[in-house]
Amino acid sequence: EDVDIPSRRALITGATGLLGRAVFKEFNENNWNAVGCGYRRAQPRFEQINLLDSIAVHDIIHDFQPHVIVHCAAERRPDVVESQPDAASQLNVAASGNLAKEAAGVGAFLIYISTDYVFDGTSPPYKETDVPNPLNLYGKTKLEGEKAVLENNEGAAVLRIPVLYGEVERLEESAVTVMFDKVQFSNKSANMDHWQQRFPTNVKDVATVCRQLAEKRMLDPSVKGTFHWSGNEQMTKYEMACAIADAFNLPSSHLRPITDCPVVGALRPRNAQLDCSKLEMLGIGQRTPFRAGIKESLWPFLVDKRWRQTVFH
Repeated sequence: EDVDIPSRRALITGATGLLGRAVFKEFNENNWNAVGCGYRRAQPRFEQINLLDSIAVHDIIHDFQPHVIVHCAAERRPDVVESQPDAASQLNVAASGNLAKEAAGVGAFLIYISTDYVFDGTSPPYKETDVPNPLNLYGKTKLEGEKAVLENNEGAAVLRIPVLYGEVERLEESAVTVMFDKVQFSNKSANMDHWQQRFPTNVKDVATVCRQLAEKRMLDPSVKGTFHWSGNEQMTKYEMACAIADAFNLPSSHLRPITDCPVVGALRPRNAQLDCSKLEMLGIGQRTPFRAGIKESLWPFLVDKRWRQTVFH
């Protein structure tokens, strides 16, 4: 049988990660020929590419000739960036600039995934035109990555997003889902940050935004530059943990809100809320309500399946 391969081609970096898997799936299921690449976890499903190997990057882009490249690969754990600054800068900055240059070489539209952590969190909500002022090295490397991308490829797009959650392979894959065990094991009290204001965002929604942005760009070359996307439910980690408990009919009285600014680890912005009106005015966007999205994401990790009856009937 001849398989009908769609003519629109999308290359996804970091396709083994939480966001990359969702982006790959979104393009794949919407009449795009999507190729994902990863590094440590790539095979057998995805192409194995070291993004620091400029020859390998050149070769896959020239062989595949993508119309769109969604660059999800990054070192996105702020505390890891602080402890391994050179490696983080190589991936977040140097590799991104090189990818942008290669994309320009074949006329591909590059979407570089960035972060709300480019802002200091003192005067939200932030528009795309507001001046960044990252508090931690992670935010600084992502901001330098933005600049490297736009300097090497003036037609590229930067998409800033906040904390993500979704269908995780392990609870530690997201700063949101990692809280589930603390919620489930209610026999010991757990301290939860109630200082930093977050906007948890489902990776499926970000994936939809990437595809919509790509499709709009195919019709309109003026679609480029910097964009913001985010969920619109403001919650601290304590409030997320309580919402997770509520979604699964679990107790939350053992969760303790901590209202002081955290003293360990990389500095975090208090409230880096993103203004998403620019994409909304283009008719782009999708938002999954947090309770629905988190229930779907965490259901496989529920320890006590007796709750099945009460939660889903």
